[in-house]
Amino acid sequence: MNETLFSQIQRLFERTYAQVGINLEDCLIDRTRCAQLSMLAGKSARELSELARTFLRRAGDQLYVGIYYSRWLIEQLEQHDPRSGLGDRNIRSLIMFVEELNHALHAALQFKRGVREIAAEDFARNLELQAQVDTYLVLLLFVAFFRKTQRVSATDRRWLRFHLFARQCPEAFRDANLRGRYLETSELAASYTRFLDTLNAVRRLDEIRRFHSLDYGAKRERILALTAGQAN
Repeated sequence: MNETLFSQIQRLFERTYAQVGINLEDCLIDRTRCAQLSMLAGKSARELSELARTFLRRAGDQLYVGIYYSRWLIEQLEQHDPRSGLGDRNIRSLIMFVEELNHALHAALQFKRGVREIAAEDFARNLELQAQVDTYLVLLLFVAFFRKTQRVSATDRRWLRFHLFARQCPEAFRDANLRGRYLETSELAASYTRFLDTLNAVRRLDEIRRFHSLDYGAKRERILALTAGQAN
């Protein structure tokens, strides 16, 4: 039985960090349920992408997760499967696909560790920052797989950074909280991934595992300290 792109990426994240304990594909929801949950999420949720979303709800000691991918997004990935090649036609779709899966996985892992304030802004920023870092690393793996040398060039990295960081437009959010969240996390993720690019594979794995275990404030301090060190 062939593995789905979803299950392969979930397994990659679990090998890197920890087992989440559930098959996240069971959390996929349809458009009708997405519309219902979007209404419950409040006014600011209207500004989020309609192509892919992750919903989190706490009920006592239970965390409920819903992951939505639009039919258009799935069709793009089916027609231009990134496992057969990554290019301008499918990179944006892959980024959205990976980020939502990553949000769900890390929310579940944090909840397993006892984090319960899932409505807190720092929780949301932590998920967003972690997703951008992890998605960059996934994109590097896809690019390297299709290179004969298995090496990613400086041109490749600039291309990935353009699509993952430079193409973002946080300033377009009318909601000040969303605008601030995406501005800050995008800048932090861009800085941190530049640092990761300087590490070999073993050191990079150790670093991202330590980074993953930190809360948002500690992640931010870690990145700012590294940035200051690089400036010096």
